[in-house]
Amino acid sequence: MDYLPIFLDIKKQNCLVVGGGEVATRKVSLLLKANAQVKVIALNISAKLEEWKQNKKIEVSLREYNEQDLDGVCLVIAATNNAELNQSLSMAAKKHFIPVNVVDNPSLCSFIMPSIIDRSPVIIATSTGGKSPVLARLIRGRLESLIPAGYGKLADLAAKFRDQVKAKYKDSTSRKVFWENILQSRIAEHVFSGNIATAENELSLELQKTDDSTNDQGEVYLVGGGPGDPDLLTFRALRLMQQADIVLYDRLVSEKVLELVRRDAEMIYVGKQRDHHALRQEEINQKLVDLAKQGKRVLRLKGGDPFIFGRGGEEIDTLAENGVAFQVVPGITAASGCSSYAGIPLTHRDYAQSCTFVTGHLRDGTTNLNWKMLTHPNQTIVFYMGLVSLPNICQQLIEHGMPSSMPAAIVQQGTTEYQRVFTGTLETLPSIVETEKPKPPTLIIVGKVVELQSKLAWFNPSS
Repeated sequence: MDYLPIFLDIKKQNCLVVGGGEVATRKVSLLLKANAQVKVIALNISAKLEEWKQNKKIEVSLREYNEQDLDGVCLVIAATNNAELNQSLSMAAKKHFIPVNVVDNPSLCSFIMPSIIDRSPVIIATSTGGKSPVLARLIRGRLESLIPAGYGKLADLAAKFRDQVKAKYKDSTSRKVFWENILQSRIAEHVFSGNIATAENELSLELQKTDDSTNDQGEVYLVGGGPGDPDLLTFRALRLMQQADIVLYDRLVSEKVLELVRRDAEMIYVGKQRDHHALRQEEINQKLVDLAKQGKRVLRLKGGDPFIFGRGGEEIDTLAENGVAFQVVPGITAASGCSSYAGIPLTHRDYAQSCTFVTGHLRDGTTNLNWKMLTHPNQTIVFYMGLVSLPNICQQLIEHGMPSSMPAAIVQQGTTEYQRVFTGTLETLPSIVETEKPKPPTLIIVGKVVELQSKLAWFNPSS
C-alpha cells in the first residue's frame, strides 16, 4: 500500500491554498465542505474565489507566498503553475511537519487528494496513488451509481438509535446482527425514499419487540424497467433489482435489463401478449399480495413506466387494500426513450406545442378513442401497442380531418441494438409496415416532428 488512507478532521482549522486559478478553486471548495478556515495566497484569483472572499467565507491575500505563511497552518495545498514555487512550498511544509499536497505532482506530496463520494456523514474515497486521476474518477462514477444519496441519512438514523440498540443488545455480535437486518430492511428503503419519520417509527417498534418476535411482512417494489437500454435504469431501480427475492416481470422488459436482477432471485414471467396472458391481471395483483405476506421482497418489473399504460395503479391499489408495503420507482416511458433514440423530439417550438400518449390496443377492433381531439393541429400523438391496429388508426385520423400527408413513424424495439425506424405518412405507413414487417414492441409517432427524424437521428445500432 503506497499511501495510508485516513480522514482528517479540519473543522475550524487553518488551511492554506497557494494559487488562485480553477484548480485552486476546486480544492478550496473541498476544504470549505469540510468546514476548514481557508486562506488563499495568489497574485490573481478566480471569480468564484472572489465571491467567497466578498462573502467572508475565505481569507485572500493578493501577493507572493513566503514561508512565514505556514505559521499556524495544519494543511497546505500548492495549486500554482510555477514548478519552482510548488517545490519550495513542499519542502517548507514538510520541514514544519505540515501535510502538503502539490496538485498533479505526487512526488512532492505528503498526502494526495482522492476522488470523493460524499454521502455525509458517509464518505468514500478512491485513489490510484496519483498514477491515474482519470481512472479514479471513473471508479468513483461507477460507485456513485451503486450508492444511494440517502446513505448519509441512513447513517444519521443509525447514530440516533445507537445508544438504544446498545442498551438492548449487550454483546457486539447481537448488535451486529440487528443492524445488518435493519440496514437491509424496508426501514432503509423508507430513508432512501425520504420518509424519515416512518423509518424512525418502525425502528422504534423493532426495538420494543421481544428477542423472539419477527416481522413476516415483506414489501413490493413496483419498478419501471425503461424502454430497453439498461443504461436508462434509475439508480433506485438498479438497487431494488439487486435485493429482491422474487421477480415478476413483463414481456416488454428487455433481456439486458433482466440480466441486472439479483442472480439468485426467483423469476416469474407474467407477461401479456395480444389475446394471450400468462396470468390475468387480477391473478398478478393477488400474487403480489401473497408473496409479500410470506415475507418476500417482491420486485414487480415492468417495461417503460409502471403508471403509463402499465396497470401499476391497479396493482398498488390491491396492495394498499391488503395492507402490503410498497414503493414505486418510475421508469423512462417508451414514448420518451424511443423518440429520443429515434431522433424525433416529441415537442418542438416550430412543430408541436403538446404531446398526447394513447393506447393503440383497441378492444375488438372498435374505434373507442377521442379521434376529434387527436386530430387537433400542432401536437404529437404517440400510440402504444398499436402495430396490429395501425391501418385502423391511420384511417380514423384521416377520416376525422388529419391530412393523409401527415408525417408518421414506427420505432421498432427502441433504445436497443435491434432498433429500426420507419417513416412515412398516414397514407403510406400501413403499406410500409406490410413490406418491412417490424417486430414488436413498437411505438407509433404521428405529427410534423417526424420530419426532423432524418436530420436528428443519432442512434444507429446497425452501423
